[in-house]
Amino acid sequence: MISSITGDQELADVLVIGAGPVGSYVALKLAGLNYKVQVFEEHDEIGEPVQCSGIIGRECVQRFELPEELILREAKAAKFYCPSGNHLKMYSDTVQAFIMDRAGCDKVLATRAQKNGAQYFIGSKVIDLHVSDDIVTVEVDHGGQKENYEGKTAVIASGFGTKIPYKLGLGRIKDYVVGAQAVVDITGVDEVEVYFDQNIAPGFFAWLIPISQAKGLVGLCTYRSPGDYLNKFVSMLRKQGKVHGIYHVTFGGIPLKPLPRTYASRILVVGDAAGQVKPTTGGGVYYGLLCAEIAADVLDNALSQNDYSQKLFSNYEKAWKARLGKQLKVGYMARYLYRKLSNYQIEHIFRIIRSKDIHTSLMNSPDMHFDWHGGLMIRGLKYLGPWRSIFGWRTTN
Repeated sequence: MISSITGDQELADVLVIGAGPVGSYVALKLAGLNYKVQVFEEHDEIGEPVQCSGIIGRECVQRFELPEELILREAKAAKFYCPSGNHLKMYSDTVQAFIMDRAGCDKVLATRAQKNGAQYFIGSKVIDLHVSDDIVTVEVDHGGQKENYEGKTAVIASGFGTKIPYKLGLGRIKDYVVGAQAVVDITGVDEVEVYFDQNIAPGFFAWLIPISQAKGLVGLCTYRSPGDYLNKFVSMLRKQGKVHGIYHVTFGGIPLKPLPRTYASRILVVGDAAGQVKPTTGGGVYYGLLCAEIAADVLDNALSQNDYSQKLFSNYEKAWKARLGKQLKVGYMARYLYRKLSNYQIEHIFRIIRSKDIHTSLMNSPDMHFDWHGGLMIRGLKYLGPWRSIFGWRTTN
């Protein structure tokens, strides 16, 4: 069902840039309403390269009906390591999240969209976009062959790093981290491990995720030199006997703040391209899909009314900020505070958590939720207080 580029293209209702989960979900919804949808994916295979840990919350899996066969493992517990190597274990009787086949998720949503009638162009990179009074035109490069496509509207869902929003006057995302991840052979790792150490992943954290008994994902995010830090982290895990062998290293940027504006006349920006990502973990699948739902509703309204004004499209930003705005602000505040901590302060926080059994209290809290961190972080900061004992100390490693 993959289409090739041909001349004399018919005017589409919606042009979607990017065939990740967010772009494909917009396509799925709108093609299901009998709109003509065309999707452009720059890579030669949907879902590749994988630039995600694959941990997806239970609510997301259920709400968007992701197939059970994509679940590699359940995630009920995780170990959180501080710089000294000591760890806290958080455990829940109920499954909070799943370790998913991320490439498979992308393929499933794309297949559903195509079954609804969406037309996909693979290996087709959108290199420019123009908006006129009547249409949106995208210039597409398909292996050196360039061609223009026209539509009534367009959705930019091509991930973080696209320059198109900036060219359209929507601003740019200035605060971000860069992630590095690899597939590894593992021994004796049966739970998710998260490492908080400013010498391993400055400003963020590192992870080791078992995806099977013998294979895992090792990765981290940081503000600079992620490859160097990944090599250092893998070396540490090798010495511990947890990791042996490393394959398929990938890199990708993760936004920590939203795009200044996510709409224009005839245009919506969705997902990582819009900065709709949890600043605490860098996870963007669920928030992106929620925003894709909102985008599809706004586009349906615009197409049915033949109204493509900036005023109507602004309803998209109002709606997604009403849904996610508080979560993103609280998460960014927590990320900002963590960035300033020294390893000494991180150790102190772990000691407080252990002495007060805060991790158990949080797991039993009504605010405990894999995807909604705002209430949990506020409750956690109250448990940690007084803050002066943590943030008032000098930052020495």
